[in-house]
Amino acid sequence: MKEIRAFIQPHKLSHVTMALLEVPGFPGMTVMDCDGFGRERTQHVQDYKPFLPKKRLEIFAPDSLVEIIFETIIQAAYSGQHGDGKVYIMDMLEGARISTGERDADLG
Repeated sequence: MKEIRAFIQPHKLSHVTMALLEVPGFPGMTVMDCDGFGRERTQHVQDYKPFLPKKRLEIFAPDSLVEIIFETIIQAAYSGQHGDGKVYIMDMLEGARISTGERDADLG
């Protein structure tokens, strides 16, 4: 099982969500508001703050779905502009279902 974590432009969230819902067996996701910056910077004259709003997506998926989810996010979030976002894949060692106490390396 892997965690796919993506940081995307807020206006791309509905497009990315609709594309992911078309992936057969898509396990669901968590979405959070966040602020951050990368190589691009905003140019404010007064009260300079480099942070830009983003949406953070967290998806825990079985290995068999990771590549299609990863590619779907990249395609759906793409605008061709700097600051489109980033996508990461991380190994997950184990998870647990709180309601049952079930522990599994491939909890979906």
